[in-house]
Parts: sequence; C-alpha cells; structure tokens
Amino acid sequence: MVACRRMLRVAVGLPGRNEVVALPATAVLYAPYGDSVFIVEEHKDKKSVQGGMVLRQQFVRLGEKRGDFIAAVSGLKAGEIVVSTGVFKLRNGQGVVVDNKLAPTFSLEPKPANN
Repeated sequence: MVACRRMLRVAVGLPGRNEVVALPATAVLYAPYGDSVFIVEEHKDKKSVQGGMVLRQQFVRLGEKRGDFIAAVSGLKAGEIVVSTGVFKLRNGQGVVVDNKLAPTFSLEPKPANN
C-alpha cells in the first residue's frame, strides 16, 4: 500500500459588512411601484396640525430580512422615526400623534406564543 498525501489550499471570500438601517418588516408598505415607509416629522406650521407631527412617505430599497426586521439599504437615515404598524391606512402629509402604549415587540428570533 502506498499512502497518498495531497495538499489542498482553499481561499474563502467573505462578504464585506455594510451599514444599514434595520426596521420592522411591518413598517414597509409594499407596492408594485416601489416599497416605502412613513417617517414622522415636525410640521412647519405647528398650529395647523394637532401635536405638530405629520407623515412623510419615503421610498426605500430593501435588503436582507432577519426575524421581524428588514434592512433598508437606502432611503432612510439612522435616527428617523418610522411608523411600525398599520402603514396601509396612512397617507403622505397626514397629521399624527405618537402613542406607543400598544406598540408590539419585535425580535431577531421570534417564537410563536403557543410553541
């Protein structure tokens, strides 16, 4: 018997890391003309809108999804306030009052309640 020894060299290319803004997947309004989110902003004329806050629809380019979150590759800046649920009921320029009492919890590893 002859023992055979072979050397094998392997090079693995790992993908680079990109900075993205992660947001709940329920914050995205999926539409044929483009995906968008609603950003809460201060209205210029605070007297005309209750609470002085309005919605601005912002189109986004989406990336990977992990758990309850999806990456916004472009279209959002870190720190912007985004509506997380019920976006199909909203319109651009609509006045809003922020109330997070019933806000759902989001997780990278969601588990069903009856698991």
